[in-house]
Amino acid sequence: MNELLTRTVSAIVFAAVVVSCVLLGPWACAALMLVVVGIGTFEMCRLQGMLDVKYLVLSELLSMGAYVLAALAALHFLQMRWLVLEMLFFVLPFLIALFSTKYDHKTLFSSFYASLAFLSLPTSLMLFLYRSDLFGQMAGAHLILLVFGLLWVNDIFAYLTGRLIGKHKLFERISPGKTIEGSLGGLVFTVIGMAVFCHYSSWLPVSAAVGMAAIAVVFGTLGDLSESMLKRQAGVKDSGRLIPGHGGILDRFDSVLFSVPFIFVYLLLL
Repeated sequence: MNELLTRTVSAIVFAAVVVSCVLLGPWACAALMLVVVGIGTFEMCRLQGMLDVKYLVLSELLSMGAYVLAALAALHFLQMRWLVLEMLFFVLPFLIALFSTKYDHKTLFSSFYASLAFLSLPTSLMLFLYRSDLFGQMAGAHLILLVFGLLWVNDIFAYLTGRLIGKHKLFERISPGKTIEGSLGGLVFTVIGMAVFCHYSSWLPVSAAVGMAAIAVVFGTLGDLSESMLKRQAGVKDSGRLIPGHGGILDRFDSVLFSVPFIFVYLLLL
């Protein structure tokens, strides 16, 4: 009972912080995402067993530097042409690995590139969802909250469906608790909920809304499984202890971070 209460209170506080920062505007959201990148990078290094201070600092500089550059472009502080400098952040790990005497290149690459792709890229893309020049009337805080909402609804109904009728394991080698029935239940309820919402709000065509919901759920689930894979290989239950009852930043943002790039491309193509 105490564990359930802890998880419930933590979830409410977490949701309140996320919603408040998103509603306060792009700069508040950017600050929150900077914290996510900073702490998430540390957790990623921890999962890879790369805890030497020098390499931790280098990893933080890479991931946070890549995020800040893209965030400044998203917030109209820099012109988009400056994004070409992002290429440097994907070359630097090779140079660091070349001169490293403590870790082999596989360890460095798995940590550096995981932080760049799993943290810096999606968090900066999230800020671009505020821009009406890219997404028209869809753009704004409500679009970002919708992404979070879709994944939260999926988590809730996947858990409930799995507890009620779940029998067949989805990916037992990586996440023994997930079931096929639970995942399908989360997908179905999320898609239906999104379709009904857009039918009455006329904010997005129902067909496009269903596609967005499906992408969020499928890739959000894959993101959750990917992070579970990293934790299983590291031999830990959670990526961190920041959020009581829920683990670390990666534990709470994995599905969002993994799905945002795919949602971004989908909406951009619309």
